[in-house]
Amino acid sequence: MRGRAWLGAALVLGAQLRALWLAAAVEVHTAKEVVAVNGTNQRLKCTFSSSSPVSQQLSVSWNFQPEDLSAHEPVFYYLKEPYKPPSGRFKERVTWDGNIERNDVSIIIWNLQPSDNGTFTCQVTNWPDVYGTIGEVRLRVVQKVTFSEIHFLAVAIGSASVLMIIVVTAVIICRQHRRKARDKRLEVADTE
Repeated sequence: MRGRAWLGAALVLGAQLRALWLAAAVEVHTAKEVVAVNGTNQRLKCTFSSSSPVSQQLSVSWNFQPEDLSAHEPVFYYLKEPYKPPSGRFKERVTWDGNIERNDVSIIIWNLQPSDNGTFTCQVTNWPDVYGTIGEVRLRVVQKVTFSEIHFLAVAIGSASVLMIIVVTAVIICRQHRRKARDKRLEVADTE
């Protein structure tokens, strides 16, 4: 009976360890949305964390889903070294900008066009962590830079500061003018 209890405990422990092993997966981190100006270059940042040390079998896949939801397109692949796409819209327009030792698998897209609007996915596998999250970055290519909330806030604070300086200057000038007028009246009263 004792042997069966030990065997049952070992099976339960084995199942729990297997569940923990499957839970240990690669986590991928990206910005949710990036806005870039037409004709510029943009770094799409992607970092990862893994419960296992970085292995020689680490691979990175970047893919693109256009806004019109047409077929996914490969953008970039990494396995021991970076591989640029041999064809497609990103041929000669994408460069590796990552550092595997720092868990960074970022890329740069060159000469952005409005047709590059869509969602880029970054997937990392690091044996034995072959499962995990897929990072997504929604890229919006705009014709010109629009005022962000920070720019608007800076303009509002700057304008308010200038207005306050003008008001304080006007108050000081009015007081000096009144003081001179009062001094003149006192002078005239003294001479009479």
